Amino acid sequence: MLFSVLFSIFVDIMRYFAELRYDGGAYCGWQRQPDAPTVQGVLEAALSKILREPVETVGAGRTDTGVNASYYVAHFDVGTPFDAGQLLFKVNSLLPPDVAVDTVTRVGDSAHARFDAREREYLYFISRVKNPFIRNSAWIYRGTLDLDAMNAAARMLPEYDDFTSFAKLNSNNKTNICRIYASEWSECGDGVLKYTVRADRFLRNMVRSLVGTMVDVGRGRLTPDDFRAVIEARDLSRSSAGAPPQGLFLNDIRYPEDVFSRRTNANLIKTFEI
Repeated sequence: MLFSVLFSIFVDIMRYFAELRYDGGAYCGWQRQPDAPTVQGVLEAALSKILREPVETVGAGRTDTGVNASYYVAHFDVGTPFDAGQLLFKVNSLLPPDVAVDTVTRVGDSAHARFDAREREYLYFISRVKNPFIRNSAWIYRGTLDLDAMNAAARMLPEYDDFTSFAKLNSNNKTNICRIYASEWSECGDGVLKYTVRADRFLRNMVRSLVGTMVDVGRGRLTPDDFRAVIEARDLSRSSAGAPPQGLFLNDIRYPEDVFSRRTNANLIKTFEI
């Protein structure tokens, strides 16, 4: 970080937003860690080698170990101009097969991938049939689930803003307040259920905890009224175990138009072809 500060003093730096996708199965999350493979780590290594200067990235948020992103945004600063097309070709050649950079776009010097994000959307997939081809991108759950009951629970969430019952302990959150704008389960076909949730922010492990608790509603261990009581208790011990990470995808990040507009076509980024 000190290098970045000194570098910016003596060099006219330029800021870029990168749109990327990754399969998180092989990584200990997005955020760089010592002696552990992370998406941020492999991306920074590739960019630094190509641009021939140390490159630090700032991501739109943290994804946990094993969690995927069908859409992700990170920003980085450089002092040397480059051709975006050539950079994309080279960086994707260096990156492992489970990480891909789709675009690199020059943005304003103060644009921030994390702090300027206004909405984020996650998807969670559950397969109710054993399917070996999606075992790394869905929770294979072969029990009976009541989708109507799960939706009754899901649609309560926009009524609330305190999600302490679904916040991982010792996460250093300044607040557990989130505003959820959409929350719904749907059938995708071939036995796959999809949960869509969109909010201004998410707490660490929040979506997986929500899904695990709603699955307990679907299997009849909790009623929708019990789910409401869990929310209102503001007590993590009342929620169920978190759902497995491989079914979770960060799917969209939205910014003010004067900061950044998504370049990739959301309709072309599909987790499942159903």
